[in-house]
Amino acid sequence: MKNYQKYQRGYFMPPCESNRWVKKEYIDKAPVWCSVDLRDGNQALIIPMSLEEKLEFFDLLVKVGFKEIEVGFPAASDTEYEFLRALIEQDRIPDDVTVQVLTQARPHIIEKTFAALEGCKSAVVHLYNSTSLAQREQVFKKPMAEIKALAVEGAEMLRDFAEKTPGNFRFEYSPESFTGTEVEFALDVCNAVIDIWKPTAERPVIINLPATVEMSLPHVYASQIEYISDRLHCRGNVQVSLHPHNDRGTGVADAELGLLAGADRIEGTLFGNGERTGNVDIITLAMNMYCHGVDPGLDFSDMPSIQEVYERVTRMHVYERQPYAGALVFAAFSGSHQDAIAKGMHYREDHDPEHWNVPYLPIDPSDVGRMYEADVIRINSQSGKGGIGYLLEQQFGIDMPPKMREDFGYLIKGISDHEHRELQPKEIYEVFCREYVNVLEPCRVDSVKFTERGGMFAEVGLKVNGVSHPATAVGTGRLDAVSNAIKDSTGIHYTLVNYTEHAMTKGSTSDAMAYVGIINGSGKIVWGAGRHNDIITASVNALVSAINRRDRVE
Repeated sequence: MKNYQKYQRGYFMPPCESNRWVKKEYIDKAPVWCSVDLRDGNQALIIPMSLEEKLEFFDLLVKVGFKEIEVGFPAASDTEYEFLRALIEQDRIPDDVTVQVLTQARPHIIEKTFAALEGCKSAVVHLYNSTSLAQREQVFKKPMAEIKALAVEGAEMLRDFAEKTPGNFRFEYSPESFTGTEVEFALDVCNAVIDIWKPTAERPVIINLPATVEMSLPHVYASQIEYISDRLHCRGNVQVSLHPHNDRGTGVADAELGLLAGADRIEGTLFGNGERTGNVDIITLAMNMYCHGVDPGLDFSDMPSIQEVYERVTRMHVYERQPYAGALVFAAFSGSHQDAIAKGMHYREDHDPEHWNVPYLPIDPSDVGRMYEADVIRINSQSGKGGIGYLLEQQFGIDMPPKMREDFGYLIKGISDHEHRELQPKEIYEVFCREYVNVLEPCRVDSVKFTERGGMFAEVGLKVNGVSHPATAVGTGRLDAVSNAIKDSTGIHYTLVNYTEHAMTKGSTSDAMAYVGIINGSGKIVWGAGRHNDIITASVNALVSAINRRDRVE
């Protein structure tokens, strides 16, 4: 990788210290959100959305709660123009939603843009021109003064067209490729535009400072934002907007630090779709605020439905590890993680704490429409007894003793390892029932009668390999009496060491489940389970199941 020597840091630090943002702990309120999925996101798709798909996506953005939505570059193509006209003519834009359109600083493009907006109740007209050193030298071959003049002329044209066009129009200006622009020059251009538009409290101006190409560490971007934010004309009537891309993989960090540095507004896309490595992911950004107890002002409570529409109309795939939305972001395969989550969830049930603080789960999955049973505990060869036991408990009401969970956990891990795949909850339950529950051959008990005779006396209708073995014995309790009768009649040697029971809480309102552990002739503990609507029968079945399983672990 010797070619690193041909690269340099192509960004510009502010001429003075601008780092008050460092002292802020977190973002305490949501910014103004503007979705650019239908413009920036759409132009980055291999197959751009059709008109019908754009309309469906627009409706989704409205449902999520966006109040500002960039709908395209209407002068760039007939498709973009027709989409805007469809929104207006079909009256699909709610009164509290403002559409945004993009335009270059060229007269015929601005004229067509305003023609496309005819009949629109409210719109932001977004003017841009590139200001970076690289663009000035290599693309436009113009000095700073001419680049600034282009922005000024565009601002004047927007002002003049808006004055003669019916409608409520606000203006936005972007010094495109801001991150590669000298900060003082970017400030100078932005202030020249502000001076022409003369913003008021009723009609504020948006100054958008895009990381068109992400070039620096996030703290540099934040310092640039703070420097400009502090020095903009009419700052009280100006919204500082950010439009971060993700070339360095830190688009979310750019946006977060930029908000700490004074920005008021964010332009981004759902799931970060956009040019190259994408735009800032608004879902991640908003949910990061949410997990700090801040209302993001957007509704992602049904993330699976949002993902379904997004994937269908964009033909893009939401990565399984995508923050908050990916199929595996809440999944725990590790045994220690599963055990901690299970214990954390039990703690919540027992203590009902005010705030969410479950290990390994930064937010409650149900807040974004995900289910614990399907999304949190996932079972493969890396899983442990805690997760497997928790899954059976939550989905099927099976609450095994801790040592039995360990025994069953090794069994399930062995199956997953051998078959080299994840096991689904139903499969795990079926293995449990097949291996442990009501294993009544070769030994079975068809009837039991109990009486008090100086202890608990049991008359047991016992069969072994189909042959009756009437058996009686006295014990300290019912199960002990049955156990003694079986041992006396068959000569089988074992020690009863564990017995627990509980009512079934999932899938049935009447059955009981019992668990028995015995130590076999090799000194190893063997487990059995019994299920029945009579607790005594369930207990006897659990004992018999353990006896019948004893040879499996010899």
